[in-house]
Amino acid sequence: MASLNQSAGLPEATLDDNDSGTSKAGFWTLALGSVGVVYGDIGTSPLYALREAMVTAASDGSLERIEILGVLSLILWALLLIVTLKYVIILLRADNNGEGGTLSLMALARSALGRGAGIIFALGVAGAALFYGDAIITPAISVLSAVEGLELVAPMFTPYVIPITVAIIIGLFAVQSSGTQRIAVFFGPITVLWFIVIAAAGLPHIFRHPEVLGAFNPYYAFYYLGHHGSGALVALGTVFLAVTGAEALYADLGHFGRKPIRVAWLGLVLPALMLNYFGQASLVLDNPATIENPFFLMVPNWALLPTVILATIATVIASQAVITGAYSLSQQAIQLGLLPRMEIRHTSAEQRGQIYMPSVNGMLMVGVLILVLAFESSNRLASAYGIAVTATMVVTALMAFIVIWKVWKWPVWAAALLMAPFLVVDLAFFASNLLKILEGGWVPLTLGFCLMGIMVSWTRGVRKLMIKTRRSEVPLADLVASLESRPPHQVQGTAIFLTGDPDFAPAALLHNLKHNRILHERNVIMTVSYVDQPRAKPTERFELLPVSDHFVRVALRFGYMETPNVPRALARNAPKMGWKFEIMNTSFFLSRRSLRSSAESGFGELRARLFITLARNAADATDFFQIPAGRVIEVGTQISF
Repeated sequence: MASLNQSAGLPEATLDDNDSGTSKAGFWTLALGSVGVVYGDIGTSPLYALREAMVTAASDGSLERIEILGVLSLILWALLLIVTLKYVIILLRADNNGEGGTLSLMALARSALGRGAGIIFALGVAGAALFYGDAIITPAISVLSAVEGLELVAPMFTPYVIPITVAIIIGLFAVQSSGTQRIAVFFGPITVLWFIVIAAAGLPHIFRHPEVLGAFNPYYAFYYLGHHGSGALVALGTVFLAVTGAEALYADLGHFGRKPIRVAWLGLVLPALMLNYFGQASLVLDNPATIENPFFLMVPNWALLPTVILATIATVIASQAVITGAYSLSQQAIQLGLLPRMEIRHTSAEQRGQIYMPSVNGMLMVGVLILVLAFESSNRLASAYGIAVTATMVVTALMAFIVIWKVWKWPVWAAALLMAPFLVVDLAFFASNLLKILEGGWVPLTLGFCLMGIMVSWTRGVRKLMIKTRRSEVPLADLVASLESRPPHQVQGTAIFLTGDPDFAPAALLHNLKHNRILHERNVIMTVSYVDQPRAKPTERFELLPVSDHFVRVALRFGYMETPNVPRALARNAPKMGWKFEIMNTSFFLSRRSLRSSAESGFGELRARLFITLARNAADATDFFQIPAGRVIEVGTQISF
């Protein structure tokens, strides 16, 4: 999610306290881009949010004026407190070198907490895993709710709602491989048009019933909560649908800048959403029967079909945002060691953030189609929506408390006083969504727990594999000393051996000496690692340490938002340290491990099989590090795991 603007072909801003990056990219271009990408999800919430909340209120008894105003007040204050105050005002300042999002916040909190970082790691894994649940449900409910508007145009379209939705979703995922740059220029303007249309649709109804403006008074929200018992908790679960896109605000911080996101929210998005919700509530006040679909019913008949078409386009854009967000989150998770390497295709030579991940794309498409075919309507799908997002918001609030306390150096009581109210609200929304587990909420939870299991199994498996292989490894210093006393036959050129631990001789080096009995005139023991920052600083990117006349150790470091390109990094940085890197005179030696399960591993048979499956399906290191295939020599070893 964190590289949505790059995936959409939009200019990138480097964020600082003054948003200085926005002057280069163009402030209004960034603001327009944020409207098209950041607010696509929350911008399409009026299609179903107030409808579901009103239906819930009506099921608890008669839908009276005070209930309508109570539901509307809850939605308004959710937008003001959660989105505006928590995210736009507070969390947009909690950036990790200009980047935002769950994994960025996790990296920032881990570095600040030190020994207690294990808890933060668990929270970050949970937040990242649950995001994928949102990434699957958002396209399903958004596109389905928009296409359902055809039923109001003509009932004859009813049997075709599901087929049309399926066709749109398949087409949406099919075009991902070509990149989004060609259609990116339409994202912002179309979404701006969408917000103008939904605001204009609500205005006439507000003039008919101006008393709906009284919903700004929080008395109506508290009255509803206090007079509906357990039904109020159920209502909160539907009210939350109005703020489900709030996480995108924080996730895209580094790409659009703080000020463009704030201006877009306060100047256009928030007013348009409020006017539309006011209009829908006014329509229901006038005719309670319109709770069936107040969004489309408040539009004049002559504008109904164009609005349905625009809504469908808007939901596709909203879905595009969350899909590219899943690519970005997956890339961050790989860089942080939470997931195995996966194929990452770059769809643009100019924008490094324009990526396409076939495996992620395929899994998302299958998941979305299963949800559409299983639930068949946005009403039923709404029961599954929200629980993953509320859980992520709870995680964000907890990690934000750590950052405010440890990084911002606030007193612990002040940090708690600031975040506790938001945590209480988030927990209330989470509790309300838990009531929907049996109705469909189990879907994102199950997916989240499965992904958490995958991430935990992968990280523990990698750690165990390193410990196991180290038992048979030879310290590099001992090997170098032995080679200097009894040098083998030398050949010209440079050999680069990639390894995870530079203190021990790589397996590929040992096998090359054992079977080929040769040594290159220059041997580089290279490690590629990732720092807990979006992008590695130039001073820490490259480090060269001589070991002997024929051996050097090189450390390359990348940030978790960067795509590692080993040859390019060497070409740019090696000459500064006196090494003239020539790709055509260099051979890269990689170790390929063949894993076999063993009952004596102590890792658990199921977990071991999962880890082995993940390792076998991981992307090839040659492609992942963008090393020319013609310069790579792979040496295989078998390990019982």
